[in-house]
Amino acid sequence: MLGIIGAMDVEVNAIKQKLTHKTETKIAGTNFVCGFIEDVMLCVAQCSPGKVNSALCTQAMIDNFDIDKIINVGVGCSLSEDVVIKNVVIATDVCQYDIDITALGEPLGFINGLNTIKVKTDKELSDKLARTAINCGEKIHRGTIASGDTFIADDNLKIKIASHFGAICGEMEGGAIGHTCAANHIPFAVLRSISDGGNEQAQLDYPTFKKIAAEISTAILIEFIKSEKQQFALF
Repeated sequence: MLGIIGAMDVEVNAIKQKLTHKTETKIAGTNFVCGFIEDVMLCVAQCSPGKVNSALCTQAMIDNFDIDKIINVGVGCSLSEDVVIKNVVIATDVCQYDIDITALGEPLGFINGLNTIKVKTDKELSDKLARTAINCGEKIHRGTIASGDTFIADDNLKIKIASHFGAICGEMEGGAIGHTCAANHIPFAVLRSISDGGNEQAQLDYPTFKKIAAEISTAILIEFIKSEKQQFALF
């Protein structure tokens, strides 16, 4: 089963509405809606913003449903001059920029347990999403997506994250979802459509563009699901 996780209703509602033969289960305050799109079985959840919320949701999804891969879908901010509003970023890897145990001698962002800073996404799954986005006519970028429990709306923070981690997109969930998936050996991918520039204009741009950006990422995901059905039909 394919798991789909988004932080906000605008990121997952359109997918939920397309599900047929739906069942709904509430676990740890999160509603998990399972059903079919194009004969592909999905479990869809809105985790709410933030790393703890998204990690809780991911673990509950893995523990309670027959999940073989997870896609985190939604909006994010640009951390690169090359990445502009309404562009699409598909992560090659994810990191958590606000893990800081440098006082104990570890590098910024180091994840104890996984013993790494960046967690690689599943290449096959990410490549399929990238091809789907290109076929949808979207401008895509591949690179590091950085997560933290802060809405990035400050040039200094943006520059710090981009320079230290080489990240091209910032948000609040993908790193924690990737962390949880890696700990459970579940392939995952992160897809973001850009809603703002992560700078002082973000508070104005985000409300204006978040719905448009979410619609872009949702449209790509639905086309991806259709392609999964076609692949299943070959076997």
